[in-house]
Amino acid sequence: MSAEDCQKELMGLLKEQFNLRMQRATGQLAQTANLRVVRRNIARLRTVMNEQKGKQ
Repeated sequence: MSAEDCQKELMGLLKEQFNLRMQRATGQLAQTANLRVVRRNIARLRTVMNEQKGKQ
């Protein structure tokens, strides 16, 4: 995945995380585990991005 693709994916995950947090705050979030999954996906993506940055 290119750096540009990683950045777009990261922005999408951050927006999803924000929406899930808002749903939790208003009591509309049914599956709270989704929040953890998205948070871990963000961490994975940031790790990959940092590894790619270090190789350059």
